[in-house]
Amino acid sequence: MKLLKKSSKYFPRSIFQFNQRTLTLFILIASLPILLVGQVNYIDYPSPYHDVVGKGGMVVSQNKESSELGLAILNAGGNAIDAAVGVGFSLAITLPRAGNLGGGGFMLAYFDNEVTAVDYRGTASLSIDSKSYQKLKADAELRKYGYSASTTPGTVHGLLSAHKQWGNLALDKIMQFVIQQALDGIHVSYDLHQAIKSAPQLKQDPESRKIYFLDNGESLPEGSVMKRPDLATTFKLIAEKGIEGFYNGKTAEAFAKSMSKNAGYITREDLKGYQARLVEPLNTTYKGNTIYGHPAPSGGSYVILGALNTLENFDLNKMDPISANYIHLFSEALMRGHLDRSRYVGDPEFYEVPNAELLSKDRGAKHADSISMNSATDVDLLEPDWLNLEGENTTHFSIIDKDGNAVSNTYTLGYSFGSGVTIPGTGILMNNQMNNFAYQVGNNALISRSVSPGNSFEPGKRPMSTMTPTMVFNKANELMLITGSPGGSLIPAAVLRIILGVLDNNLAIGDATMLPRIHRDWPNDTLKLEGGISEDTKTILKGLGYKIDANKTMGSTQSIFIKDGINYGYADLRRPNAGVAKQH
Repeated sequence: MKLLKKSSKYFPRSIFQFNQRTLTLFILIASLPILLVGQVNYIDYPSPYHDVVGKGGMVVSQNKESSELGLAILNAGGNAIDAAVGVGFSLAITLPRAGNLGGGGFMLAYFDNEVTAVDYRGTASLSIDSKSYQKLKADAELRKYGYSASTTPGTVHGLLSAHKQWGNLALDKIMQFVIQQALDGIHVSYDLHQAIKSAPQLKQDPESRKIYFLDNGESLPEGSVMKRPDLATTFKLIAEKGIEGFYNGKTAEAFAKSMSKNAGYITREDLKGYQARLVEPLNTTYKGNTIYGHPAPSGGSYVILGALNTLENFDLNKMDPISANYIHLFSEALMRGHLDRSRYVGDPEFYEVPNAELLSKDRGAKHADSISMNSATDVDLLEPDWLNLEGENTTHFSIIDKDGNAVSNTYTLGYSFGSGVTIPGTGILMNNQMNNFAYQVGNNALISRSVSPGNSFEPGKRPMSTMTPTMVFNKANELMLITGSPGGSLIPAAVLRIILGVLDNNLAIGDATMLPRIHRDWPNDTLKLEGGISEDTKTILKGLGYKIDANKTMGSTQSIFIKDGINYGYADLRRPNAGVAKQH
């Protein structure tokens, strides 16, 4: 009240009373636009799955440190292939269970408005005679673990062949980034610590034991620094001599010596004779969009492209992607795709794969006609099978540069940490892809993937794989999606889910990635479902005849979606430590 009296000395009372009465109203009126604008402009994202948005180059891989290394190469003037070389080698440091020098894989490269496939799948040693083959056939452990389990590695040849074809930066400049990372080391993540603990074959190999375990036999602890001077030495030879630095000279000598000492099959002649292949990709159209996949011996592309040809005969865009009808059609088309890849796919240099027939629209229409909306197809009608197990610890990365050149790359060691063998002094962890041949060929009692003549063993042959790097182009023939996944036989389902989510459901790449995944292989009558499918939907599916199997996670897609010149990158949340790196 004293303040009121003092104030009244300087202003007429009536005026002061007016100001006091209107003060609160004035503040409210003045604040109203701010409050309204605040409500209108409040950042409310359309999805909790936030993609990374940018107009420049972008790298998406299963390890954020490798993605950052790829970005550094782009920033140094490199293009998509230069970054792919760096990321491919870096993952051998950051993700040793799947990133590799001692394995192989498949790549799609988009340069000069053309998609090219790079086949660098490993080959069976030429030294494996009939007696050795019979040993491998009789004892599955010999083709899963140890020195006898490995094919001749193709990763280095594949990455460097692609670099020779399309690279921009000098190889030695690219390799300096990787060499430094190997010397500096990485902090062991929780995921890596657990992966080492879960790979008993590592302890069976003296060199691997030295790298991944402490002297007391415990796996490297979380948070510890794992430096890789052995890999740095191998990288330096590659930097100096390119392909010859791996497939000849000191590295090849180390291979030959350790293989001979441990009853392995890979020889210096195998290494010297290895060649990556640059080949035509597979493709099909889906509602005016063009989808590219890798040809045989990739089998996964046949599953995806064949399933798309089947599903094109249905109006999926009018269905909820987690509804029973959608899941039913998805699983039926997927199973028929797996049937085709299981029976007809093999190394095309040893077996004539009927590409035109497998990917024809007529075949897709026939598959569609054989699907009933009222029941799941009895697997016995599509012929029974005993399946070979495929390792799920593959990895994928997707890259685009500022000029729109792109790489989709999937490669593998097979099982987590492959055969468990590390070639002494090199840091090269070896694959176990001898396990991927069909070892029951000639058994007339079976009609199955395991007796597929296309995937029978022959010296120098490449085993079939479900790895399937993928690119999608829109109706204007513009690149719109780069994707791929690890996961063994689960790979096609994961990639197909992304493609349909984007094309049919118009989902953002994050939402498409995080849709609950669906898998059904041939001839398994079990439908695998991730969490997020309602119990009511499951009840309907059971009524159609499905046996439901809950699956925690399927695959780990690393994707880039492109629209109107803007790149949207998304690293799948299903496996830890993945990351997107972008140019600013």
